[in-house]
Amino acid sequence: MRSVASSTSALRRSLLAVTVCAGAAAAAFATTGLAAAPASAPIAAGAAAVTAAAAPAGAAAVPTALATADRLTATAADVTDALDSAQRTVDDATELNGEVAASGLDVGADAAVDTAALQRAADDLARADVVPMLLFPELAADTETQTSVVAGRVTELRERFEAAKSQRAAEQAAAEAQRKAEAAAAAEAQRQAEALAAANTPEGAKATARQLAADTYGWGDGQFSCLASLWQKESSWNYRAYNASSGATGIPQALPGSKMASFGSDWATSARTQIAWGLDYISRAYGTPCAAWGHSQATNWY
Repeated sequence: MRSVASSTSALRRSLLAVTVCAGAAAAAFATTGLAAAPASAPIAAGAAAVTAAAAPAGAAAVPTALATADRLTATAADVTDALDSAQRTVDDATELNGEVAASGLDVGADAAVDTAALQRAADDLARADVVPMLLFPELAADTETQTSVVAGRVTELRERFEAAKSQRAAEQAAAEAQRKAEAAAAAEAQRQAEALAAANTPEGAKATARQLAADTYGWGDGQFSCLASLWQKESSWNYRAYNASSGATGIPQALPGSKMASFGSDWATSARTQIAWGLDYISRAYGTPCAAWGHSQATNWY
């Protein structure tokens, strides 16, 4: 099967020959009044439609010859336009088919535009050497119909292709947003874990206790000095401290440790929760850390 482009090129050459014959015939009628001789092969069929062998001689035949030449010129233009349009449509379909195939996207059924029927119609139209000139209008109409069909399928496939690309872009954007959210959540979890680990060290626990004592109870450095001595004696500021003989637990040595759950379910793993409970206990039982420290020094417990 020839390409539409090569078919168009061949047809133009043949139509040019026929049109030239028609023009020459018209000129002959106009200048000599003589009937034209029959055209030679392979354009005989087309030329015969222009200059009938039995055409009457003389001035009366001139308008007929001129009209025939005009019709041939118009037919040539119509046929050329039909083939040019067919070529553009085939090119569009071929390009789109390649884009869809390369994308790997699911565009549903009919993932490619079939141009075979259009190619056949264009081939039939382009066979100027064997097709009678009178059939060209019908063949041109058939080519135009097939061009319209293929163009419609190109439009429909491109709409589905664009929709598939938009869907993929949306899915990729959602996946990227989820990835970023998960990364942010992981980073926050890491930050919190690091902050907790830092707060659970003896120095971190002391810093937390100093802040809570000042902010919640108004206790300054003097009271904190007593608190530091008290809990150094009790647990060395170790949130994991545990007295196996008594069951006292954590930095403040709560007995039992589960008492601290009133300040947080994480009492077993959070120095801050233990400290918050311990400060509240000292405030209720002794009033101040220095009073609690004095009691501890006198009795060895508080």
